[in-house]
Amino acid sequence: MNATRRSLTTALAVVLLSLISLPTLASWRTQIPDAQQLGQGDLSLWGFRVYSARLLGQYAPFNPEQPFALELTYHRNISRADLVEVSMEEIQRLSSITPSAQQLRKWQVEMQQAFVDVEPGMQITGVFLPGRGCQFYVGDRLQHVIADPLFAKAFFAIWLDPYTREPELRQQLLGNP
Repeated sequence: MNATRRSLTTALAVVLLSLISLPTLASWRTQIPDAQQLGQGDLSLWGFRVYSARLLGQYAPFNPEQPFALELTYHRNISRADLVEVSMEEIQRLSSITPSAQQLRKWQVEMQQAFVDVEPGMQITGVFLPGRGCQFYVGDRLQHVIADPLFAKAFFAIWLDPYTREPELRQQLLGNP
């Protein structure tokens, strides 16, 4: 292979690799380009701020049938295992359906891929895509896609269901002071 052909092959490989990795580098805002803040609030437990939350969508008032993003900025160290465990407990408590044991195991594995150990200042943003599922971003990096609309509804119910454990935070997220 001559030098020109080798250079061309290398350049083509670099272009292909960059195109393949573009979705993982794209911000969640590519999914909801006109997102505006609908509401925000803080979760505090025993006087300690755990995270700040922002609900973002294209339209006000909030419409759960339209794409939206829930951005959590953490103020404490929390392990991935704890994030998954608490999420699983809340999904089971709030779910209007009774997921099978197999489905719950699958959701647990998905969340283990979607979440990371968090430190103060880190952001995880979940993007709800109606009829398709959801995506999770750590900062601006796509961490994991869950192509399960039932999971997406069950997960975001943790914050947005009328029976959430944090009704005041829910009202703040929905833009109701």
